Amino acid sequence: MAPAASQPVSTQRFAVVDVETSGLSLRRDNVLQVGVVVVDGEGTVLDRYCSLVAPRFRWWYRVGPTGLHGIRRRDVRTAPSSAQVLGELAARLQGARFVAHNAEFDVAFLRKAAARSGVALAIDDPICTLRLSRTLDPQRALSHRLADMCERYDIRVVRPHDALADADATAAALPHLLRAHGIVTTDQLPPRAVVQPPLAS
Repeated sequence: MAPAASQPVSTQRFAVVDVETSGLSLRRDNVLQVGVVVVDGEGTVLDRYCSLVAPRFRWWYRVGPTGLHGIRRRDVRTAPSSAQVLGELAARLQGARFVAHNAEFDVAFLRKAAARSGVALAIDDPICTLRLSRTLDPQRALSHRLADMCERYDIRVVRPHDALADADATAAALPHLLRAHGIVTTDQLPPRAVVQPPLAS
């Protein structure tokens, strides 16, 4: 397939995604919540969606660090199925570039959930805001955790470790990062190079 023609980055759609999981192990843990905020390259919000995700097994499942993400077993018990939630996400990924902070983590969990649920997710050429932020700091003098990155751009993270709040914050930071990298057309967007194995943020 021929590559899409370049266009102003301001007209590109970005699906900025965050997931909350029951832990950090891709083998043992699962997605509990998905948030996605669709924006253009100037940060204008075009769409927002968030949902908890029902566990695969009704009677045995873990939600992990409730003190961190605030999600309890009773919250996810009556949530929509993984197939429903991922179907909503897939619709919002159409024609958009996938963006996440520490994208490798989110992509890995979403691909695992999608494979189990039989949902096709078009996560092509994801963009990682963690990597974009770190590239601006070659001396590693700064913290690039989401909250710290957002503080530098005067962006408030309303509810840390809530999927929609974190996606909102990442979406607000994205235009700042694009400008800092001098990215003004879509052919300047990083293809795959910004996504590396997950690093501690």
